[in-house]
Amino acid sequence: MVKRIAAVCCSVFLMFGCRTTRTFEAGRKHAPEKIQEDYRIFRNILEESHPGLYWFTPKDSMDGYFERGREMLGKDSLTETRFRLVLSYVLAQIRCGHTYARPSKQLVRATRPGLAYPIALKFWPDTAMVTFNANRRDSQLRRGAIITAIDGRPMPRIVDTLFRYLSGDGRNKTHLYQSLSNRNGFAEVFIPLFGYKPRYRVSWIDSAGQAHTADVNLFLPARDSAARRDSIAKPPGLPKLSRRERRARRLQFQRSFRIDTTLQTGIMDLSTFTKGYRLRRFFRQTFRKLKEEEIPNLVIDLRNNGGGSVTNSNLLTKYIADKPFRIADSLYAISRRSSYRRLQENGFWNQLFLLFMTRRQRDGNYHFRYFEKRAFKPRSRNHYKGQVYVLTGGNTFSASTLFAGAVREQENVTIVGEETGGGAYGNNAWLIPDVTLPHTKVRFRLPLFRLVIDKEQRKGYGVQPEVFSGPTVEAIRRQRDIKMDKVRELIERQNSKVKSQKR
Repeated sequence: MVKRIAAVCCSVFLMFGCRTTRTFEAGRKHAPEKIQEDYRIFRNILEESHPGLYWFTPKDSMDGYFERGREMLGKDSLTETRFRLVLSYVLAQIRCGHTYARPSKQLVRATRPGLAYPIALKFWPDTAMVTFNANRRDSQLRRGAIITAIDGRPMPRIVDTLFRYLSGDGRNKTHLYQSLSNRNGFAEVFIPLFGYKPRYRVSWIDSAGQAHTADVNLFLPARDSAARRDSIAKPPGLPKLSRRERRARRLQFQRSFRIDTTLQTGIMDLSTFTKGYRLRRFFRQTFRKLKEEEIPNLVIDLRNNGGGSVTNSNLLTKYIADKPFRIADSLYAISRRSSYRRLQENGFWNQLFLLFMTRRQRDGNYHFRYFEKRAFKPRSRNHYKGQVYVLTGGNTFSASTLFAGAVREQENVTIVGEETGGGAYGNNAWLIPDVTLPHTKVRFRLPLFRLVIDKEQRKGYGVQPEVFSGPTVEAIRRQRDIKMDKVRELIERQNSKVKSQKR
C-alpha cells in the first residue's frame, strides 16, 4: 500500500516541483528524521488536546491507526504533499469534520494557481455525474454523463478509497459525498492518491444510455483556463466596480433575501454564520419586512452553510423558535494548557480563554458553563410565526446544524432535503485553531472543545430531513433544483389548504 501510494504521488510532486519561489521549492523533500519528528508532535498534540479523539474510534483502534500512519511514512524523505496525505488518513479515522490537514502557507503560495478543474462532478451513493465541463476542447463529457470508471478503476472503488482520507462527523456519509462534489473537492484528493496525468482513460454513460470510453482531460494547467476565465470575467468596456460595490456583491453572495409574491413566500439564502457579513442587521431587516408585508411562508436555504459564529446561529433561531431552546447539554475541553501552544494559531489567547472561561468539574474536564444547559429565549420583536421550510444537505455543517436541530420539532417548521453534514448529537468545535508543524509547516485544524448538542439524538449522524429530497440523474440533466421544487410543492399545497379553510 505504501509503495503504491508513493509511486502514484510521484508525478504530482514532480509537477509541483517545476513551480518555485526564491524561498520555497514546492516539490522539495523533507528528511526522514524531520518527518518522523513532525509526526510525533502531531500525535502528541492530538492525544493531549483533542476532545473527541476516542469519541467514535476506541483508543486501541486509534493507537493502531497512529502506528499505521507511521508505517506509511516509510524511512525515506518525503514531500509535503505525501506527508499531508498520511496525516489526512489518520485524521479521517477520528471521524471529526472539524479536524483535517491543510497545506503549508508556503506551498499554497508556491503552487498558485496550481491546476484548473474544468469538469465538475456530483457524487451520491453509486453515482458520479458530470454537472459542468468548461473545457471546450474536450466536449465529450457533457452534463448528465455518468462516470463509471477512471483508468480501469470502477468509480465505487475510487470513492471508497477517497473516503479513507476525508474527515466527517461520525458515520455521516452525506458530508463525504458532498465534500467530493464541492469545487475542486474530488481532484484535491484524487490527484495525491492516484497521480496527475495530462489525460485519463474515462468510461461513462451518456444521457442516451450509450457507453463510451475515451482519453479525457480531467484537470488542466491553470494558465490555459485562467486566460479563458479572464477573457470572460473582464470583457472590455465594463466599468470597474468600486470598493463599496464589491463589498455589496460579496455580502449578497453570502446572504440574500427576496420575496416571491406568487407563492407569498420569503426566500432567505444563507451561506454562512461567520462574523463580518452584517448578519445581525440582515436578520433585523429581513424579519421586519416579513412582518410588515405579512408573508405567511419563509424558506431558509442552508445547503451551502458551513457554519461560523454560534452567536449568529442563535440569533436566527431566536426569530424562529416558539419556546426557549438550548444548544448544549455539555461543552468542555479536556485540557487547559498545551505543551505545544507556540504551534497553535492564537495559542496565547486560546489558553487565556480556557483559563478564565472554563471550570474543572468532577469528570475531570474543563466545562464552559455559560452555554451548558442554558435556555435562550425567542425574540418578541418581529418574531416569525408563519410556515418555515429549511433546506439542508451535506454542506449544512457546524453552526447551521445547531439551528436546524433547534427548530426541527416545531409544528410550523419543515426540514427539506438531505441529512445535514454536521452531527445532530454533537461535534468537536468552538475554538478551532490551525496547528503548524515545525519542520514541514504542514497545518491541521484542532478543535479544543467537545460540544454535546443533544444527548438524546442518535450518535454519529446529522439532523434528518422530514421531507427527503436528494439528487437524481434526471434532475441534474434537466438542471432542476428539486429541493426547491419540493418546497414549492409543499407551499402550494399549504396555500391551497389555507384558502379552502377561509371559504
